[in-house]
Amino acid sequence: MEKPCESNGHAGNYSDCTVCQVEDSKSSGKPKEGQGCAQFLKKNAIVILTVSGVLVGVGLGTAVRGMNLTKAQMTYFAFPGEMLLRMLKMIILPLVVCSLISGAASLDTRSLGKLGGIAVGYFLVTTLMASGLAIALGFIIKPGAGAGALNSNALGIEETLTTNKETVDSFLDLARNLMPSNLVAAAFQSYATDYVTQTRNTTEGMIVEKIPVGTEVDGMNILGLVLFALILGVALKKLGPEGDELIRFFNAFNEATMVIVSWIMWYVPVGIMFLVGSKIVEMGDIVLLVTSLGKYILASILGHVIHGGIVLPLIYFAFTRKNPFTFLLGLITPFATAFATSSSSATLPTMIKCIEENNGVDKRISRFILPIGATVNMDGAAIFQCMAAVFIAQMNNVDLNAGQIFTILVTATASSVGAAGIPAGGVLTIAIILEAIGLPTNDLSLILAVDWIVDRTTTVVNVEGDALGAGILHYLNQKEIAKKQQELTDVYVEAVPNCKSEDETSPLVMHKDQTLNPSRVTVPESKESVL
Repeated sequence: MEKPCESNGHAGNYSDCTVCQVEDSKSSGKPKEGQGCAQFLKKNAIVILTVSGVLVGVGLGTAVRGMNLTKAQMTYFAFPGEMLLRMLKMIILPLVVCSLISGAASLDTRSLGKLGGIAVGYFLVTTLMASGLAIALGFIIKPGAGAGALNSNALGIEETLTTNKETVDSFLDLARNLMPSNLVAAAFQSYATDYVTQTRNTTEGMIVEKIPVGTEVDGMNILGLVLFALILGVALKKLGPEGDELIRFFNAFNEATMVIVSWIMWYVPVGIMFLVGSKIVEMGDIVLLVTSLGKYILASILGHVIHGGIVLPLIYFAFTRKNPFTFLLGLITPFATAFATSSSSATLPTMIKCIEENNGVDKRISRFILPIGATVNMDGAAIFQCMAAVFIAQMNNVDLNAGQIFTILVTATASSVGAAGIPAGGVLTIAIILEAIGLPTNDLSLILAVDWIVDRTTTVVNVEGDALGAGILHYLNQKEIAKKQQELTDVYVEAVPNCKSEDETSPLVMHKDQTLNPSRVTVPESKESVL
């Protein structure tokens, strides 16, 4: 007996009712609710696990904190988090070098220059805005007012010995590190100026002279490697067909590195959980630190929130006219990694992976801009450094004049370029600012005491600025590509042969080469960057 048609109020048999058959076919094609939920969980598994790792780490650290672990037990407890940091640092060198070489080689010289110019302008403007915001908040909130009685002994903080490095030597070291004398050594060492004292007799008496000497300190010279990778990529592009094989090698190496990154990302939630938990276990009397330095912590984090939540998204919106928070939503995993590791360099692998897969940024843009941004674009560090300088000045009852404020702005912007993308890397550059404006550096131990708190939001703002910069450049690049293709399409449409003569064409076609053969006007198949 044939099935009756009653579901849509129709009379007759189901086989004769085409309306019901069409409706049933549409409903059968829709995914079930359970399938949609499973697809969402599968797509966002790493994000959900990473956020869960942060929350579980806070709870685990709070629970373990009451067990009064020994130093050795704390080391064992932090071991899974240490392994994550070692994995991420292991992959930084091949990732930065190969991505920059392949990125520079995939762009022509004109595109590379224009792209680099826009990136440098964006980095400088945003860093200057961040520095200005920090100084303004420092004068409004006055975090150092009434803190003159604070000292490291009262808070139970160990004194930190800092070398009073001359400002000019700091910038000369930056230039020296741009040109490493040994590329192999640059992978694990960088140049730093130290001082030796020499006493000599003169007609005026004994004179003690401080003489700068060059030393090699542990730490990757990322600036030198970045510059060399860019130069090598441009040189390979100039070679033409002779350099294609080496370019393909670095492209393959780069893709293999990204595969390794995708494997490491599955361990990120576990590592983050123990990184956060171990830091909570290791921290000292948090109540005493917050009550003593609470205004400084509040002012620094407020500056990061305003710059990362308002200023940078507005800049992105002004260029792209797109919702910046939709763009940032696809980068939750890198932000959680930045928060847990406090390292821009360690966040670079996950940032490249997520910004390409979740936000669709062109690989040539992301792998060219993000390694440079992780090295030279430090908006969060600029806020942190300027706030620290204002805090120490107010604590020592020093009224900053216009010249000193300008010096802080310029020095913070320039020194953030050379700031190491590692935990507490920005603290070392604060000494440069303090020396430049003539303030004592013996209060840096107070900054170090709360650096582990402020450094987390600092790193998040650093990587957010890099990501939004890559998004802006990707948008501008796509806009130029669309404009170029439209021009080529218009030329192709206009260059139609005139029916009067095979040798004549439409007089509308007037180009630089005066070529009237429409067969020579073609639209390029590959979307190459035209910036």
